[in-house]
Amino acid sequence: MNLRFGIIGYGFMGHEHMTLLSDFDGIDVIAICDREADQMDDAPEGVAKYTDAADLLARDDIDVVIISANNNQHLKLVKMAAAAKKNIICEKPVALSIPDLEEMEKAVAENGVKFTVHQQRRFDPDYRTMKNVFDSDELGDIYTVQTGLYGYNGNMHDWHIYPEQGGGMMYDWGVHLIDQMLYMIPGKITSVFADVRNVINEQVDDYFKVLLMFENGITAEVELGTYFLKDEDKWFERHWFMGGNKGSAYVDGFHPEGKIVHTAHLLQNAGHGRTMTAAGPTRSFGPPSEGLILSKDIEIAQTTHRMYFENYVKAYRGEEDFLVKIPEVKRVLKVMDAARLSAKTRKSVDFEA
Repeated sequence: MNLRFGIIGYGFMGHEHMTLLSDFDGIDVIAICDREADQMDDAPEGVAKYTDAADLLARDDIDVVIISANNNQHLKLVKMAAAAKKNIICEKPVALSIPDLEEMEKAVAENGVKFTVHQQRRFDPDYRTMKNVFDSDELGDIYTVQTGLYGYNGNMHDWHIYPEQGGGMMYDWGVHLIDQMLYMIPGKITSVFADVRNVINEQVDDYFKVLLMFENGITAEVELGTYFLKDEDKWFERHWFMGGNKGSAYVDGFHPEGKIVHTAHLLQNAGHGRTMTAAGPTRSFGPPSEGLILSKDIEIAQTTHRMYFENYVKAYRGEEDFLVKIPEVKRVLKVMDAARLSAKTRKSVDFEA
């Protein structure tokens, strides 16, 4: 029997869920809810519509609810859904604070319902491509992983401009980019250093750079700017760079392309005498000699966001674990809190040391 879904919050993400799940094997969306009735005018025929979440939750034929309302409504709606004995998929960020998330955990535990978070960007092909490289040994000992996303418009829209509603880029894309890093790189984070700014927007962050220092020696860098301009192909899309002691890898674009780059050989250290080269004493900068830099196309991961729900259906039936676990999203929220504290104090914040 298919799982019967309801969607609470029929804005952009509510529509995205409906589009993806409308022909999904194992799931039927039978009801939606939004406080503004006209938001649901384009819903598929036969789907029940509600303007009060309590009415949708009162139905006894709904197995799972997706909560895709504004960020500041998540706590109330998760508690309502848990009390109605509905299993819950909550949009990211799951909560605006650790105490809010702990209230949710208490509610779902008391009511014995399943609870996970829609971190579907763990299946982004650009990310999965780089994770595959990370998991291989092709680059040797990795020392840096960098990801960036840059925009040209600057200003945000709708409720995203209001801090009290959970607006800003840290809650929007930051939660995804940090989650991707933590899902890729194992081990403890020893410190967090961050710069978080309001470049164009008056009330909410629209630029951040977060440095995560891992106990294993890897430094992860996450950068996003909504007004970060460059006249370069695919600049306003995703960017990844990974460096190791045997080579590097890079991927660019939402429809990613990238390469793995090695050198044909390494120059030998010269510890005596004088070095007289156009490239200076390190012999590393400036144009490389012909044939020194070797590259090959990277194999792009063939992943899609549908895979999130494929996992959900199997996990619901007990065939595998849920991909996104609540302790993982709690850790992401803690990193975001540390990043904001670091930006405020202009100091590094100890973390998990």
